[in-house]
Amino acid sequence: MEQNVFIAKDVTNNPAPLGLTGFGLTTMLLNLHNSGLFGLDTMIMGMGIMMGGLIQIIVGVMEWKKNNMFGQMAFTSYGAFWISLVFVWILPKMGLGEAPSSTALGFYLGVWGVFTLGLWIATLKMSKTMIWLFGTVVLLFALLSLASFTGSHLIHTIAGIEGVVCGASALYIAIATLLLETYGRKVLPLP
Repeated sequence: MEQNVFIAKDVTNNPAPLGLTGFGLTTMLLNLHNSGLFGLDTMIMGMGIMMGGLIQIIVGVMEWKKNNMFGQMAFTSYGAFWISLVFVWILPKMGLGEAPSSTALGFYLGVWGVFTLGLWIATLKMSKTMIWLFGTVVLLFALLSLASFTGSHLIHTIAGIEGVVCGASALYIAIATLLLETYGRKVLPLP
């Protein structure tokens, strides 16, 4: 007896540019604050929850569907990072626990740096743009962690400037990929 076999073909588009946009915009906005340009307010928290958090988690699930373990881990984890960071800021203001000490915040940022170092090692088998991007994320977490441990305003400001570069790198990769897929050719260099 002959059996009909149906094989589903994945025709969904590449979710990575959306996730990189969420990461890039949120990272740039927070680090413009870290650079000292403006205070920490609900604008950053709203961006952290929606673009940094929710959008990246959705993209991580989409990457899982596409069988991309790296994309799944990176986007889903960083989405959870952004949401957890907003909770770290707002829960104490709601009377739901104490704000973390500078030392505790240093460890919080440090463990994210260790996780990111693992992702960076995986990028060594990927494009130069991904190696660069995740290298800047490792450096950002290291600087922010060090600034928390030492209380150094200077290191915090340097981290902010480096974080703007990091976020802009993610946004650049997102736009370059979007244009590549839209025009069918490289419009912006993407090594």
